[in-house]
Amino acid sequence: MRNKLVIIGAGSAMFTQGIVLDWLSRKPEGDWEIALVDIEETILRATEKMVLRYAQSAEKPLKVSATTDRQSALEGATVVVCTIAVGGRRAREQDLLIPRKYGIFQPVADSVMPGGISRAMRMIPAVVDIARDVHRFCPKALFINYANPMTAIIRAVRRETPVPAIGLCIGVDDSLRLLASLAEVPYERITAKWAGLNHLTWILEIRDSGEDLWPVLQHKVAERRQLGINPNLIGWYGWTEGPCPHATYHDTLFSWELYEEFGAFPAPLDRHVVEFFSARFPQGCYYGHTLGVDAYSLERFIAHGTEIYQATLELGKGDGPIPRGQLETTSGEHMQLMDILGSIRHDSRRWYSVNLPNGGTVPNLPKDAILELPAAAGAEGFIPMPIGELSPPLTAILLRRLAVVEASVEAALTGSRKLMTEALVLDGSVPDYSTAQRLTEELLQTHRTYLPQFN
Repeated sequence: MRNKLVIIGAGSAMFTQGIVLDWLSRKPEGDWEIALVDIEETILRATEKMVLRYAQSAEKPLKVSATTDRQSALEGATVVVCTIAVGGRRAREQDLLIPRKYGIFQPVADSVMPGGISRAMRMIPAVVDIARDVHRFCPKALFINYANPMTAIIRAVRRETPVPAIGLCIGVDDSLRLLASLAEVPYERITAKWAGLNHLTWILEIRDSGEDLWPVLQHKVAERRQLGINPNLIGWYGWTEGPCPHATYHDTLFSWELYEEFGAFPAPLDRHVVEFFSARFPQGCYYGHTLGVDAYSLERFIAHGTEIYQATLELGKGDGPIPRGQLETTSGEHMQLMDILGSIRHDSRRWYSVNLPNGGTVPNLPKDAILELPAAAGAEGFIPMPIGELSPPLTAILLRRLAVVEASVEAALTGSRKLMTEALVLDGSVPDYSTAQRLTEELLQTHRTYLPQFN
């Protein structure tokens, strides 16, 4: 079988490198082409050279192509992966720094609060345009989005195009790995049920061979609290090496408080979750630290992205295959992609965390809402697990957030300043309407190059 995987936004080298390394380690059946697409020529050519060097280490042929013309790349695609970031790291910085002038601090700014809403204005039209091209040039291709804000993007694509896009994020999987590690049980043995919005997904059940793990986890957390966990241990992501390299107990201080309040554990831990509860962290105050400053530092995040960019340029300068000893699969957002493609091809119906329309899976949330749910990947696509009704408190939290998504999608597609301002007010992190209006104008003016719909 011939497979053509198109990566749009291939200059996001962490995604591209991870996907290629996973391809090399898993050696999927069939003939493969990986087509790289990016609008920035310099990083595109460096990424192409890097992938070609990896391909030379492959034990089976891999065709590699690269272009700035996405329409030509989409011809014949069987899988399309979107990893774009309109405006790149410089725009991301402004999404965080401008709200600070108004006393609003956030650590991520890719989904909610002013930074996430600002990002939505740039990202939604761009991804909808990509989806329209997918429908035109490769309508049978599987379209997978990794770009944020995930919920708003998938909602817009599903609303505006016939493309049945799905969104993937590693956050739930990482959180389940952390919980399994904390409970001292093998990750492969656990089962779970969850539902929510990307970056605020509630893990409702977690079991080990059918046994409820919540009592075990509550005991483990109580033990750690007695040790006097020090939030100063929070790093640039709040991550350290260990059984689960992407999260530690130190990244769950607020998440466990929410579990005790609502009886469900929020994925993917504090760095993202705090942004959905900004009223609890005035001026960004987070356990004696400041969000985005010395807790999940923006500067360190941007510096890390620059390091990856420079490393890609260096790999693009070399010749010959990259030594086998340097080839290791990397964890990250991409890590489930090859497994999912295999599960679809062989109708294995393995379970993954997928962002897709609710469709009645959670009866007390809108059917067209984009939720992050357990879904089986098989020959018929993605089939979500029946979840049942969520508790009234969780439902209220998610309904408010879904209202922000709807306002953001409409504002981004129509260029409505008023709706963007309304989204900021609904979000709850901006203190009053007048401030929301001023913040709207400053963000729109700063990013005007990427926002033709507002001109």
